[in-house]
Amino acid sequence: MMTYVIEGFKNSIITVPSPDGPIDIACQTAGSGPALLLLHGFPQTKAIWRHSAPELAKRFSVVVTDLRGYGTSSKPVGAADHSTYSKRAMAADQHAVMQALGHKKFSVLGHDRGGRVSHRLAMDFPESVERLMVLDISPTLTMYENTTMEFAKGYWHWFFLIQPHPIPETLIGANPEFWLRNHMGRHAGTGIFDAQSWAEYLAGASNPESMHAMCEDYRAAATIDLIHDRADRDAGKMLAMPLRVLWGEHGLVAKCFSPIEDWRKVAKTVSGKGVPCGHYIPEELPQELLAEAEQFFA
Repeated sequence: MMTYVIEGFKNSIITVPSPDGPIDIACQTAGSGPALLLLHGFPQTKAIWRHSAPELAKRFSVVVTDLRGYGTSSKPVGAADHSTYSKRAMAADQHAVMQALGHKKFSVLGHDRGGRVSHRLAMDFPESVERLMVLDISPTLTMYENTTMEFAKGYWHWFFLIQPHPIPETLIGANPEFWLRNHMGRHAGTGIFDAQSWAEYLAGASNPESMHAMCEDYRAAATIDLIHDRADRDAGKMLAMPLRVLWGEHGLVAKCFSPIEDWRKVAKTVSGKGVPCGHYIPEELPQELLAEAEQFFA
């Protein structure tokens, strides 16, 4: 697969240990100052940060990665219990990357699936994560436990991608570009993605190993991730670091959930607001996101 190299960033691969064997995490770094990890969502790659990462690197030591299963990171076959793509496993990858880069403490900004990995990263490694910002999500457990007809119709991919292997993989593989355009064009059209980033997203959807990994990401969210989240809730675990949530005013999360109230169920200090866009905040509204990030992580 191709790699979108963000302007001014150094491209590398960092290999981290895991119960699933060594995992290669594609990584790009730039800047100096407090460490800030940026995590992308589905079905994308680190290219979502192309507008904001160069500016953030003027004030922070910025690390952008591809989650396991995405972009040019490793794509192991999913285990029967979906633990290979649990947010716990994916978060451990990212923590190991930051430690390898010498960042013992850091902040995290995560969009979509990257926000869910960020949530688990902050929960499992609270001594490392100083501040957390998530984009256009409520907690996974909240969203599944409060599913409505409107949510199921709008986020039908949540329930399609969790079907047993190889059902969604096979159907998407028959016409990956049709799938991608219809999935990603629902909110703001596909014009918000430049040609190079779109080509990278399409390459992922067209790669059988990557598409399997992405399905496993969702299968894990509907199974083992809920076990982990319920265990945290039962134990009364709460995130202690400051958490900020932004959501698209025109997206389905805004219609079906209450992000600030939802995050207050799992975090002690929560702030946030809706912003005038759909789901893909880093690509639809990069300047407002940059301003929010610079203020929150300062």
